[in-house]
Amino acid sequence: MRVLKITAEGLITSFRYPHFMQEVQPTFEMPPPATIYGHICSVLGKWFDPDGVQFALHFTYQAKFEDIEHTHVLTPAAGKLPGTNLPKVNEGKVAPFRRGLLFKPKMMLYVNKPEWAEAFRHPRYPVALGRSQDLFTYTDVEIVELERADHAYFEHTLAPYSFARRTASGFVVLMPRFLDYSRNRFPTFGRYVVIHRRVHSHDFLRFAGEDPLSFWVDPTSEEVKGDKLGLAFHSWVGEDESIVRMA
Repeated sequence: MRVLKITAEGLITSFRYPHFMQEVQPTFEMPPPATIYGHICSVLGKWFDPDGVQFALHFTYQAKFEDIEHTHVLTPAAGKLPGTNLPKVNEGKVAPFRRGLLFKPKMMLYVNKPEWAEAFRHPRYPVALGRSQDLFTYTDVEIVELERADHAYFEHTLAPYSFARRTASGFVVLMPRFLDYSRNRFPTFGRYVVIHRRVHSHDFLRFAGEDPLSFWVDPTSEEVKGDKLGLAFHSWVGEDESIVRMA
């Protein structure tokens, strides 16, 4: 499979959990799929049809820490501004909160759209990942022919939910999968496994009756114990194992 491989580096980034509004805003340790979709749209300068488009990640950072930010929470007000006859419209207060941040992030993004290479070499809008001020630089854009292999290793990646039953490495997260702007930014969420520490597929649990596993690997990656870097691809729409079913 021919894919586009983009290497992007930045100084700081943050991927806020969407349901934390005040006092604390922790960060995901991987960019959610919805963030990746918006990032690519920024490169292309337009919304694109996500049907059939897939991506995989290798994402690292040097440290995780917190900073203090604040918002101004405003409410309607009556009366006059102090010392004037001007009507008071709003009043509010400063609300500080702790923001989770990732230092020196580096992302290798694989997309099954090699025809977008020139768009990534000449992005339409400033390159940012996370908050609008979290600027990134593309340090490499290339086209890679992935290979199919019986074994691979996975590290610093966002894996499908099914990995949770194959390995004890990593932890499960619920992330924004896609925001449908044609439906007033209607969100959908998906379950994923964040894997930091390297795990080889040799160590995966296997179950009776299952077909042998095979993986997409990057032949240009470092070889470790005979394995190449495995890539777990995700989609933004359609049926897959990440979807959360509500009773």
